[in-house]
Amino acid sequence: MNLDTHFLYVAQQGLNHFPFPFHFWVIWGLIDFELLLVFQVAEILFGVFDGDPCESRSTASLFWFFVGGNWKCNGTKDSISKLVSDLNSAKLEADVDVVVAPPFVYLDQVKNSLTDRIELSAQNSWVGKGGAFTGEISVEQLKDIGCNWVILGHSERRHVIGEDDQFIGKKAAYALSQGLKVIACIGELLQEREAGKTFDVCFQQMKAFADAVPSWDDVVIAYEPVWAIGTGKVATPLQAQEVHIAVRDWLKKNVSAEVASKTRIIYGGSVNGSNCSELAKQEDIDGFLVGGASLKGPEFAVIVNSVTSKKVAA
Repeated sequence: MNLDTHFLYVAQQGLNHFPFPFHFWVIWGLIDFELLLVFQVAEILFGVFDGDPCESRSTASLFWFFVGGNWKCNGTKDSISKLVSDLNSAKLEADVDVVVAPPFVYLDQVKNSLTDRIELSAQNSWVGKGGAFTGEISVEQLKDIGCNWVILGHSERRHVIGEDDQFIGKKAAYALSQGLKVIACIGELLQEREAGKTFDVCFQQMKAFADAVPSWDDVVIAYEPVWAIGTGKVATPLQAQEVHIAVRDWLKKNVSAEVASKTRIIYGGSVNGSNCSELAKQEDIDGFLVGGASLKGPEFAVIVNSVTSKKVAA
C-alpha cells in the first residue's frame, strides 16, 4: 500500500470497527503513518523490521563492494613492479574493499611497494600452526609479513591439488582464529552444472565452512563456477545472481538471517573490464574475485570501479 494513502486506510478501518469520532481515527492514522515511514527508512538503512534479509540489500551493498585480484602462479620481480606501479597510480572508487593476492615469493615485495589503499592476501595457508610441513606457509608467517586475507577453497586447490571440503573448512577456521580474514571459494564443475547439481555442490561446500568457522564476520564468499575460470566463458548475470541469492538463502536457513544479510558474496570466473558492469548490477553480487584481468592494472581498476554500475542500478 502506498504511504500517502496508508493513514486514510487506517482511519477508515478504525471507523468501521470502533465507535470513535472520525477525527480520532484520522489522527491515529497519521501516527501510524509516521511509524511506518520510520520503519521503512530504518529497513533501507539497516535491514531491520523485516524477516527477509535478501530484501532492500541494494542500498547496503554499495558500502560492501569487494574486489580481489588473484595473481595465481604468475609474474616476475619486474612484471610485478610494473603492476604495482599501475595500481598505485590508479584512481579507485572509495567505497570498495580492494585486495590483491600475489604469489608467496612476492608478498614482501608487494607489501613494501603497494599503496595502503589496497590490502594484501595470500593464495593459501596451512591448516594449523607451522612446523615440519615442507612447502607450506603458516597463517602466523602470513600475518608476520603483513597479510590481512587468505584465499581458501579455490577450485584449483580442490580439483588439482585434491583438498576436500572438510580440510578447507578446517583451514578457514584456523586462519580466522589467528586474525586472518578469509575469501572462501565455492563453485561447481561443468558436468555438475549440466547434471543440475549446482546448488547441491555449492551448499555442500558451504556446509563445510559453516561447520568449522567460529564466525562469519571476516569471511567473504566467492562463487566461482569452475567451468568459467580461465576459460573465457562467463556465467550470465542472471545465472550468477541465481546462485548468489540461493547461497544467501542457504545462509539464512542454516546460519542466521543476520549473517545472510551481512555476508558479501562475490563472483569469479573470467571477469574482465567488459563484463563487470553488467554483473555488478545484480543485487546479490557484492563484488568480484578476478584472475587474469587482475594482472593488468588499468583493467583491474575498471573492475574495481564497476561499483558505480551498482550505484546506478540501486
